[in-house]
Amino acid sequence: MNPSSEPRVCANAQRQPRVAVIGAGKVGSTLAQRVAEKNLADVVLLDIVEGWPQGIALDLMQARGLEGHDRTIIGTNDYADTADSDVVVITAGRPRTPGMDRSDLIKTNASIVVSAAKQAIAQSPNAIFIVVTNPLDVMTYLAWEATGLPQQRVMGMAGVLDSSRLQAFIAMELGVSMQDVQTLVLGNHGKQMIPLARYCTVKGIPLTQFTDAATIERLIDRTRHGGSEIVGLMQRGGAYFAPASSIYVMVESILCDRNRLVSAAAYLQGEYGIKGLFLGVPCHLGREGVRTVMELPLEATEQQAFFDSAATVRQNIETAQTLLAGNLQDG
Repeated sequence: MNPSSEPRVCANAQRQPRVAVIGAGKVGSTLAQRVAEKNLADVVLLDIVEGWPQGIALDLMQARGLEGHDRTIIGTNDYADTADSDVVVITAGRPRTPGMDRSDLIKTNASIVVSAAKQAIAQSPNAIFIVVTNPLDVMTYLAWEATGLPQQRVMGMAGVLDSSRLQAFIAMELGVSMQDVQTLVLGNHGKQMIPLARYCTVKGIPLTQFTDAATIERLIDRTRHGGSEIVGLMQRGGAYFAPASSIYVMVESILCDRNRLVSAAAYLQGEYGIKGLFLGVPCHLGREGVRTVMELPLEATEQQAFFDSAATVRQNIETAQTLLAGNLQDG
């Protein structure tokens, strides 16, 4: 049997689970492919460009026999087609170009994310929302405000991707199996992310036993700029394979109630000394969304870096809210 055709044991056995992906760019379309071909859920792929999501959906449907699954993939420009989704993933927005920082996207993407969140929640009031659009921590907060959902049902895809990048760089540097490397990254999804080297291991053995401090710092710095490195190489786009895989891990943990411990942008209520922000922290994801946030002891420098990261996110949220208020007045 094709492994992709083996059924997942997911929470809602009375009907097929449904994932709505808002934004049919490379991240969104690759995620739709992952979800369908791993036989996790039916997919609704939405985009504002007429014909684009429909074409991608038809292409993916034509591959079903070859991939060994019977999942339905719908392409649409109408939010009504996303109704009753279990998970809504927002990838819509302008991507980065060479030389652009994630924070440079605030003005463009704030209104896109807020509009998408409002329209999606109107069709799927019981959904869990995962935000991917950059700057991620800010957009997650705006989506939470726009939907009015309890904080555990809104999260951002951040640390899963950053941790995976660090995992890859460590494995490539040491020449070891990727499967044996465990990593952890906290903070915002950007240059102020906080990779915690002392929590990085190879088959349970601390990373410091394999290499020196200078090498570890070099790998951490490369992780902080991991997305920019790809943007610089590609010139006309950014990463999408690893981001799609990162989102898939989160979606699967939610739909199948796996309670996986991952690093995601979750709402903090005093954990790590921060209140009222979404930041990357280790948390358990299950059918209710963010089930618990794990608070790890941080060293003084790590804690200060976390505070600095939070301050930047808070400032960017205020900027986004000001821009959105201005757009309303102009309208």
